[in-house]
Amino acid sequence: MTADDEGKNVISTSGDQVGRVISVKHGQAHVDPEPGLVDTVSTTLGGDDQPNEDTYRLNDEQIDTITDDEIRLRS
Repeated sequence: MTADDEGKNVISTSGDQVGRVISVKHGQAHVDPEPGLVDTVSTTLGGDDQPNEDTYRLNDEQIDTITDDEIRLRS
């Protein structure tokens, strides 16, 4: 992941937008979850090991595809 991915929507396997990439640090995206979907995002992105409760790290193995506009998660 690069700074070019900042601002992209993160889409779940069911097609729902679960958040947006707000920053990329050391090649890893940090996702701001959609309001009201914090529990869903936490389950999807592994909230148990997240050091910052406001954003969630997106690991490469969680990503299915990256387009110009969005990042689709793997099932």
